[in-house]
Amino acid sequence: MEIRQIPENKRYFLPLLLLGDEQEDMIWRYLDRGTLLALYDGGRLRTVAVVTDEGGGVFELKNLATEPDSQRRGYGRAMVEHIIESCRGRGTRLLAGTGDSPLTIPFYERLGFQESRRVRNFFTDHYDHPIYEAGRQLVDMVYLAMEL
Repeated sequence: MEIRQIPENKRYFLPLLLLGDEQEDMIWRYLDRGTLLALYDGGRLRTVAVVTDEGGGVFELKNLATEPDSQRRGYGRAMVEHIIESCRGRGTRLLAGTGDSPLTIPFYERLGFQESRRVRNFFTDHYDHPIYEAGRQLVDMVYLAMEL
């Protein structure tokens, strides 16, 4: 496994980023100011992530997406663990914003994140279409936090 920082040509990764954030204009709000990371295994792109520096020692994981045929094989976990280690010593807190999904919340909790706050109606107010995960419409943005 190899994780690379992608400094340019970030648009190339848009199809995979859209798995983690379904609306393109939302991705453009953070992609250029964020650090794009790509995880390769066996020469294949498996997972991408975007991390932003929010200032004051706070980093935020804005997007995490794994190729569908590579999911549930530890790639997402490896990427988040890499991000945690790279943020330690440079910051004090790592945030992850996600929908209130029975798939994603437990994933982050197993990695040591705890729910810190919710933004009510985030997905219904900011997205031009309903977003569903595991059969549930996402409405609120859930912020999970980890002290570094």
